[in-house]
Amino acid sequence: MSSVSFDFNALAPEIEVRVEALLAQMTLEEKVGQLFQANLRWRDDLDDWIRQGHVGSLLSLNGAEQINRFQRLAVEESRLGIPLIIGFDVIHGFRTIFPIPVAEACTWDPALVEQAARVAAVEACVEGIDWIFAPMVDIARDPRWGRIAEGAGEDVFLGSAMAQARVRGFQSANLPGGRRIVACPKHYAAYGAAEAGKDYNTVDVSERSLRDTYLPPFKAAFDAGAATVMSAFNEIAGVPASANAFLLKTILRETWNWDGVVLSDFDALGELLHHGFAADHREAALRGFLAGVDMDMMGNAYPFHLANLVREGLVEEAQIDGAVRRVLRLKFALGLFEQPYTDPALAAQVQFTEEHRALALEVAQKSMVLLKNEGNLLPLGAGLKTIALIGPLADDHHNPLGCWHGRGRDADVESVLDGLRAVLPEETILLHVPGCAIEGDAAAHADADFDAAVSAALVADVAVLVLGEAEMQSGEAHSRAHLDLPGRQQELLEAVAATGKPVVVVLMAGRPLVIPWMVEHVPAILMAWHGGIRSGQAIADILFGAVNPSGRLVVSFPRSEGQIPVYYGRKSTGRPADSEGVIQFDRRHRSVYLDEASTPQFPFGYGLSYTDFSYSDLQVETPEVTLDGGVVVSAEVANTGGCAGVETVQCYVRDLVGNVTRPVKELKGFQRIALEAGERRRVRFEIPVRSLGFHNLEMRYIVEPGDFRVWIGPNAAEGLQGEFVIKTP
Repeated sequence: MSSVSFDFNALAPEIEVRVEALLAQMTLEEKVGQLFQANLRWRDDLDDWIRQGHVGSLLSLNGAEQINRFQRLAVEESRLGIPLIIGFDVIHGFRTIFPIPVAEACTWDPALVEQAARVAAVEACVEGIDWIFAPMVDIARDPRWGRIAEGAGEDVFLGSAMAQARVRGFQSANLPGGRRIVACPKHYAAYGAAEAGKDYNTVDVSERSLRDTYLPPFKAAFDAGAATVMSAFNEIAGVPASANAFLLKTILRETWNWDGVVLSDFDALGELLHHGFAADHREAALRGFLAGVDMDMMGNAYPFHLANLVREGLVEEAQIDGAVRRVLRLKFALGLFEQPYTDPALAAQVQFTEEHRALALEVAQKSMVLLKNEGNLLPLGAGLKTIALIGPLADDHHNPLGCWHGRGRDADVESVLDGLRAVLPEETILLHVPGCAIEGDAAAHADADFDAAVSAALVADVAVLVLGEAEMQSGEAHSRAHLDLPGRQQELLEAVAATGKPVVVVLMAGRPLVIPWMVEHVPAILMAWHGGIRSGQAIADILFGAVNPSGRLVVSFPRSEGQIPVYYGRKSTGRPADSEGVIQFDRRHRSVYLDEASTPQFPFGYGLSYTDFSYSDLQVETPEVTLDGGVVVSAEVANTGGCAGVETVQCYVRDLVGNVTRPVKELKGFQRIALEAGERRRVRFEIPVRSLGFHNLEMRYIVEPGDFRVWIGPNAAEGLQGEFVIKTP
């Protein structure tokens, strides 16, 4: 697969000439029309609006034939024949559904994630989609927030790497039929910091946190060539993001010198009324446009009020022209004027191919994280006579698709039951019992068959329970206050575990769950997430050892909801939990809980293998560096177990003293390495000193000279430690 991306920033000079020539012919209403995106539910007379040139973009259409019909209205029946740009939420695959993005990120393999994004672009473009509303690059540290499923987790460095990989994949050159796709990173900005994990909720973060934590993945996406961005629903410190001039002008246009298209999220301008930031849609149009939103998605602000605001003198037509130029440049760069239509026959040729399905299997295998394997229960032996497969997700052909599953179909999905049947010998007896439903309380699901589940477990050599969330229990508008197993699944688990038989839990979910009882009482736990169409085969391959699990967590698992947010890159505080230097009274006078540990259940970067890895001989090869230099650090990593495996070696740094406080650790490098049993390798990291900075008291990005600590290890909680010093020249 090609790794070359189309460069929307390297526009041919003639495009500017064509843009200006077209702009000169447009009426004010036609200009405003280019700044409006609708879907089919917006108005019954949508066709007429398109014929009049009053709609510039459509979203969420269904198939090439429908898209071609609307393109003909724009190209052949409007005065200027300006094509529409067609957008769609392609989050983790289009027809071939990959694991949800937080699971994809657990591969720690940006090149693989880029390949998956390219497959999504290939399959989407042949239906006439030009604009993918992804990647979601929000840093998310609260698993109550359902949209944690759509991003790359809690870390800035890894999140930025995944943002770039997905942009490159979506914007791949040489797509079928000569088509092109543009990515749209979202949600700009800090949506992942919503209070209490409630979707659409208020965000109140400092400017420094905004600049150091929530904005870098967007900048990384733009550096990779992303030509559009979607503004967020949330407010930040009292100003909604979709009318926030600091975000949309000061940062985007002035600081980053970015000249792409800003699209509002779905009716985000209309929601300014509900925020109490605008009295009506007219004021919402005024505030949103002047703040920097180019295109109004599914709102009643721009199409009804923006032209009048120009006539009233509140908006200059030159400002309208600037936004329209950005939209027209994008349409020319996409080649829509030359090729507005799509061949409907292409989809059957390039969608859901064996190559795509094989890649979906590889991503699923590498995304799954082995959380526990007491007594090396896994991989399961080939000599098992009877296996009890229990749980509401064991033979599920829908929920593994996960949230935002595009054109994915239930019939495409391999369930765990399918996967086990494919690998087990005929003589092995496989007893399948659902046990209970995914959701609902005891009264609603009195028909739960715990007795059948227990009976199956009692006669089996091992019980495999497939538990977790339904796909609609995570994603947008699906926040949860309680992160335990939904419905009666915990009762089912405890009943089966009480049999004393070996128990393996396969956990499917769109977020980290709170599972302390499971961790204490179940010997083997595999986090399978919502793993897409090849979930069943991937799970079977891991359970029986055809694949050695290599996924590593990109978000910490809390022990209880009361710990949230719990993440590795926290601040030390003046009374750190692990410090011996606190002198007042006793341990209670530190930053700890009385009734819960301060550490997560499973830390960022964590994941087990069927082999063992050891770390030794840390060498800081550059104990003293200057501001324009680089830190070089290395360690020996050895496979000390009995089989080949893949280790994700992680490098963390801490700035010990700053003019503003710094996190206790920050990821600054990672490498996936494959080692045969007994093999060892020196893993080397080269860290540019420039990457070790932060925004100071004056909000300038600086790197301060001083003492630093560095770790190389398997996760954020473990590792070999060294030191280095940054000195002024």
